Amino acid sequence: MNPPEHCANCGAAIPPKARACPECGADERTGWAEQSLYDGLDLPEDDEERSQAEKARKNRQGHQWLWWAVGVFLILVLALAALGVHVR
Repeated sequence: MNPPEHCANCGAAIPPKARACPECGADERTGWAEQSLYDGLDLPEDDEERSQAEKARKNRQGHQWLWWAVGVFLILVLALAALGVHVR
């Protein structure tokens, strides 16, 4: 029996006539199968991961202006305090 193209255990590429996975040592007796045990886990696809990361990045950028405003405000308060100006 020819091995699968990729190891179901670790995902490494397997040469066509190999008896065992060159990375993890899995073979027909210890775990080669056409399917991995992780195939049915409903993990997110690459597109879903990318869109979630994009949403998180946009969310951080949306609040960036707020942090700039807070920083400018604090600098103004510290400058006024250093000049001895008291705001009542």
